[in-house]
Amino acid sequence: MTTESVDVLIIGSGPAGYTAAIYASRAGLKPVLYQGIQPGGQLTITNDVENFPGYPEGINGPSMMMDFQSQAQRFGTDIRTGIATSVDFSSYPHKVVIDEAHEVTAKSVIISTGASAKWLGLPSEDEYNGRGVSACAVCDGFFYRGKDVAVVGGGDTAAEEATYLSKLANKVYLIVRRDEMRASKIMQARVEQTENIEVLWNTSTDEILGDENGVNAARLINNVTKEKYEIEVSGFFVAIGHKPNTDIFSKYVNMDESGYIQTEAGTSKTNVEGVFAAGDAQDNVYRQAITAAGTGCMAALDAERFLAAKEMEMTAE
Repeated sequence: MTTESVDVLIIGSGPAGYTAAIYASRAGLKPVLYQGIQPGGQLTITNDVENFPGYPEGINGPSMMMDFQSQAQRFGTDIRTGIATSVDFSSYPHKVVIDEAHEVTAKSVIISTGASAKWLGLPSEDEYNGRGVSACAVCDGFFYRGKDVAVVGGGDTAAEEATYLSKLANKVYLIVRRDEMRASKIMQARVEQTENIEVLWNTSTDEILGDENGVNAARLINNVTKEKYEIEVSGFFVAIGHKPNTDIFSKYVNMDESGYIQTEAGTSKTNVEGVFAAGDAQDNVYRQAITAAGTGCMAALDAERFLAAKEMEMTAE
């Protein structure tokens, strides 16, 4: 196994990782960034981004991530393909193994591995992803202004997505698998009080339907009667939760019950000295590109201060 030592190792790309790289490289820390399993993160499967400052005409997600990557490289970030397959944070400096073949010893580590949306597992989800199928109402709801849409899920996320979309769409179908929702009482009340939300109880999705222009309907199944029927919708939002990509850190880094990394309030610091977390790996509330970028900035600044303090300690000794 090959080895090397670095001052700043960034695991994962996307808005958080690339922003951390921009700040760290401008500070002269010569960061190394491994892009992970999905270079550029979830934005690479998002067609149009219209809510990120600095793009008045909007931009497609992949192009935006290429801009982020180019800016990081401009300041000297060493961007590499590769996936972190194991870590050892039991001693300092920290050890991270890439692709089970290369060990990086790092004085500081920034985790920006993001989170992945949970999907229903239908082939049509992949077929129409970005063309009517979405996992983020805040990101894509604007494109369905005045249209009929569907949201699938029964928890707080689904209730929030449906309520948000109700302000934009003509009608929102909320597809709930059981005869009750798991959402909190206050969120259920908001759904019930919103006139243009229709809850379809005991219902599952059989298939998402469409053509070359994108989604135009969904075929549903009544779980009680087993009857199949179709509803006409232009957008289909899957809101059954997200899973943070943090499993390999669980032995060392404190997480909540869902696997989101816990950071010290107002910082990107984890419970492990010299390990910082940014973006959707630690954010289970906002999950937006702009907030991910903000925490990427925080992580780089926190790492810079940590390294400076470490250097002073060594000088004092």
